[in-house]
Amino acid sequence: MLVDVALPLPLFRTFTYAVEGRGEPLDPGMRVLVPFRNRKEIGIVVGAGSAREGISPKPVVAIPDDAPVLDAAMLSLCRWIAQYYIVPLGVALRCALPAALSGADAPVPTQKHRRVARLTRELPSLLHRDNIFARAPQQRALFELIESLGGRVAVEHLVERLTFSPSVLKGLVARGLVVVEHDVVARDPFLSRATPAGRPLVPSPAQQVAIDALRAGNPGETFLLHGITGSGKTLVYIELLRTIVDERNQSAIVLVPEIALTPQTVDRFRGAFGDRVAVLHSALSDGERYDAWLALRRGEKRIAVGARSAIFAPLRDLGAIIVDEEHESSYKQGEAPRYHAREVAIVRARAEGAIVVLGSATPSLESWVNAATGKYRLLSLPERVGGGRLPSIEVVDIRAAQAPKPAGDPNEPFRRVISEDLEGALATRLQRREQSILLLNRRGYSAFVQCADCGDVASCPHCSISLTYHRTPERLICHYCQHAEPPRTSCARCGGTMMRQKGLGTQQVERLIAERFPAARIARMDVDTTSGKWAHAQILDRVGRGEVDILLGTQMIAKGLDFPNVTLVGVVDADVGINLPDFRASERSFQLLSQVAGRAGRGPKGGEVIIQTRVPSHHAVRFAVAHDYHAFVRVELEGREKPIYPPYVRIANVVVSGTTEAATAQLALSGAAWLTRLVRQGKGELQIIGPAPCAVDRIKRRWRWHLLLKANHAGELTRVAQYFAERFPVPKTTGLRVAIDRDPVALL
Repeated sequence: MLVDVALPLPLFRTFTYAVEGRGEPLDPGMRVLVPFRNRKEIGIVVGAGSAREGISPKPVVAIPDDAPVLDAAMLSLCRWIAQYYIVPLGVALRCALPAALSGADAPVPTQKHRRVARLTRELPSLLHRDNIFARAPQQRALFELIESLGGRVAVEHLVERLTFSPSVLKGLVARGLVVVEHDVVARDPFLSRATPAGRPLVPSPAQQVAIDALRAGNPGETFLLHGITGSGKTLVYIELLRTIVDERNQSAIVLVPEIALTPQTVDRFRGAFGDRVAVLHSALSDGERYDAWLALRRGEKRIAVGARSAIFAPLRDLGAIIVDEEHESSYKQGEAPRYHAREVAIVRARAEGAIVVLGSATPSLESWVNAATGKYRLLSLPERVGGGRLPSIEVVDIRAAQAPKPAGDPNEPFRRVISEDLEGALATRLQRREQSILLLNRRGYSAFVQCADCGDVASCPHCSISLTYHRTPERLICHYCQHAEPPRTSCARCGGTMMRQKGLGTQQVERLIAERFPAARIARMDVDTTSGKWAHAQILDRVGRGEVDILLGTQMIAKGLDFPNVTLVGVVDADVGINLPDFRASERSFQLLSQVAGRAGRGPKGGEVIIQTRVPSHHAVRFAVAHDYHAFVRVELEGREKPIYPPYVRIANVVVSGTTEAATAQLALSGAAWLTRLVRQGKGELQIIGPAPCAVDRIKRRWRWHLLLKANHAGELTRVAQYFAERFPVPKTTGLRVAIDRDPVALL
C-alpha cells in the first residue's frame, strides 16, 4: 500500500512511501515516521500514493497513532494556508499540531503520571479490623484515611501532605489491602490559580443589541464589533459563548493577542465557564500544550482561549470564533507559514459553519473597509458601560522642556523625561492613594551609546542596529538577535573615553520616578521583567490587590487591563514608532495611544490621560486625543490612495537574504527582473516595486533586500507568487533564501 506524505520541508511537493504489513488503509491526517535522506521525519498522510515506474518507494518506519491527528476540516484549512500564503503543505500542517507531536525523536509524546493508592478490600466489621491491625496501628490509620477519602488518593498527598511513612504504605500493599496504580495527569498550569466567581452582569441596551445580533447570525457570517475602550466587549463575548456552549452544545475559540493574554483576561472566561476552558499561550511547556490539545480533542474542554496558534484548536462542532483586538499585528506569524490568524479564523468559520466576531476599539483599516462595503456586518458599542466616561486627554509638547535653557544651563534629567504636568498628576494620585500607568514602548535603559568625540554609535556585530544599554544587569544588548556584551569604556573607532548614553528606556524612567517619588511602589513590566513563567501574572495580581502605585511598561500594559483604581495614564514618549518607514506606522501609533488611554477611568473616580509628544499636530495624536476613530480613518485612508497601499490593494513582500551583501543584492535584482519578464509574458498583471535594502538591512548576520508585489485581485497575486516561489532559481551558495510574506503587517 502506498501513501502520499507531506513533510515539513521547504519543498513544494509531497512524497510517496510504502506501508508494509498493514491490512487497512491509512486515513488522511495520520502521522507517520518516515526516512528522508539520512534522517527521519514526522509527516502527515494526505492521501493514497501512486507508483512511479522505476522508483521503489521507501517503507514507513512507524505509525505512532491509531487515528488521524488532523480531521478532514483541518486538512482542508491547511491546504488553503499553503496555497494562500505560498508555503509547502507540510509546513502548513506542522503549525496545526502541538510541538510534542512534531518531533521525530519522540513520535509518541510522554504524559505526566502520578502514583495513586487504591483500596482493594473492604473491612466492614470492627472486629475484623482489630484482628488484622492488632500490631499495626499506623497501617490501620492509613487504611481508614484512604477509606475516608473515597478509597483512592495520590501517594504524593499521603507522604508529603499527611506525613505518612512510605513503609506504612508498603505494608498495606504487601498484605494485599492496597494497590498502587499509575494515573495520567493533565498538566494544567491554571490548577494552582483559583477560579474566580463570575459576577452576574446585566448587559446594557447597546450590548444586548449586539448579543441578539450575534445569536441570530448565519453560519459563516463575520461581524465587526466596534466598541470603545471600556464599552464591555468581553461581556458580549461571554453571553455569546453561553448561547454557543451551554444552549447549543457547540464549541468555541477565543483569540487574544499574546501581550493581552493576561491572567485577568483568562479569569473572566474561567469565571464564567470554569474547567471547560483550555488556555493556549507561549508560556506553556510542550507537555502542557499537548495536554490542553488532547482535552480539546476529546471534548473534555469546549472553549479554547489563546494567542495566534489557538486558531488550530482541535474542536468539533465549532459554533463561534472570537478575535479580540483584531487589529493587533501579533496575529501575524513572523516565520513560515506567515499566516494571519484573523484571516484563518474567517476561512475556518466559513468552512465549519461558525460565526466570527472581530472585536476592537480601533479596528484595522482592512476590517473597517470590509464592514463599510458589506463584507462584514458592523455592530457598535459607542458608550462605556455603567455610565462611565472616556478620560480627558491632555497633550504636552515636550520640545520646550528639552530645549536648552537661555543661560545655557543643562536641563534637569527628570524634567527632560517627565513634564511638570505629568509629575503633578502623579503626585496627586499618590496623595489620593490612586494608581497610575506609564507607557514607554522602548525597553532597556538608554536607546544607544555614542562616542562624544567622533559620534560613533555602538552597534551589533550581527545586525545593522544599535545596541541598547541595559542597566540591570549592566550590558549592551541587540533586541533583534539578543547579542550581548559588556558596556564599552572606550570608542571602538577613535579610542575616545567619553561614551554617552542617548535615548530613553523603561529602566531609566523607573530610576527617575523612584528618585523623585521614593515612597511610591513601582512595578516595571516589559520583556526583561516578565521572562519568568508567571511573572506577568504576579505583577498584575499585585496591581489588582493595590500593592502597586505606578505601573510602568511597554505596550504589554496597553491592552487587557481593567483596574478601577487606575485614574491616570501617562505616555512618556508618544513618538516612539510614529515615524518608522512603514505604511502602517501612523495606524499602529493611533491604536496604541487609544488603547493605553482606555486603561484610565474605568471606575467611578474617572480618569485622566497625559500624552507627551514632539509632534502634537500629527493626525495619529490629534485624533487619539479627540477619541475620534472615524476621523482618523478618513485621513489615513486618503494617505493610502497615492501611493496605493492596503486596504486598496493586495501586497506581498518578497524578502531575499544571505550571508554576503553582494550576493543578496544580486539575487534581489535577478528576482525583480525575473518577475518583470513574467508579467510582460502575460503571466500576471501586477506592479513590482523595488528591489531595495530592507529598512533594517542586516539581522542575525544575514543581509536583507526586498521587493513589493502589488495586485488589485488576490487570485492574481497568488498565481504570480506561487509561480515565482516554485520556479525562481535560488543558488545554493552564501546561504541565500527567498521568503514571501503575503499581506505583511510591517515592511521593516
